[in-house]
Amino acid sequence: MDTPRQQPIRVLIADDNRAVRRGLRLQLEQTAQIHVVGEVATGEDAVALARAERADVVLMDLQMPAMNGLEATRILRRDAHEATPAIIVMTSFAVDQLVLEALDSGAVGYLLKSHDSDQLLPAILAAARGEALVSSRVTASILKELVRRRPAAADADALQSLSPAERRVVAALAVGVTGSDAIAAHLHVSVHTVRSHLQSAMRKTGTQDRTQLALWGVRNRLDASAPSSIG
Repeated sequence: MDTPRQQPIRVLIADDNRAVRRGLRLQLEQTAQIHVVGEVATGEDAVALARAERADVVLMDLQMPAMNGLEATRILRRDAHEATPAIIVMTSFAVDQLVLEALDSGAVGYLLKSHDSDQLLPAILAAARGEALVSSRVTASILKELVRRRPAAADADALQSLSPAERRVVAALAVGVTGSDAIAAHLHVSVHTVRSHLQSAMRKTGTQDRTQLALWGVRNRLDASAPSSIG
């Protein structure tokens, strides 16, 4: 059984639209699992307040004045001397290049404001656990593009070491099903089983998080073996 987190997740909201910030705060304050530590309207303020408040997760808009969200993400993620927050990009743009730049900059999540409001809490919880969640509107194409840009030889030994159940879970990731609940529903298993298989698969493949494991699955063509109900 997963150990429950004792302290609320400290979340910072960074968006230059006041109405958006207010809406996000109202949504997040509905759960005791989240503590909103502040709101900012610029990338510079996002960096400063995330450091000052020791935010666990930052919801980062991309287009902000003075310093944009990508640059703020890069600065926060290279704070080697501090506990770096997990960055979830929240934007209106389902543009592949922006997704790639955000992930390359260190973001662990990418959500669309107009499409993924119901994924906000799961994404924050996932980020706090060190997991990744990317909008279903962009995941599959982005995984394939990342593989194209970063080709790697198939890892026959690691592939051989995966159990059939672990292969099915990695295949689900490889076609863009990233949330534990969604994978469990598709494969008709428990969420605990999914998380157990993911941890085992990451250990066997030498990957650090779900995004890396998904990329590994695409490189090794596990996406082609995913059940038709997933792909």
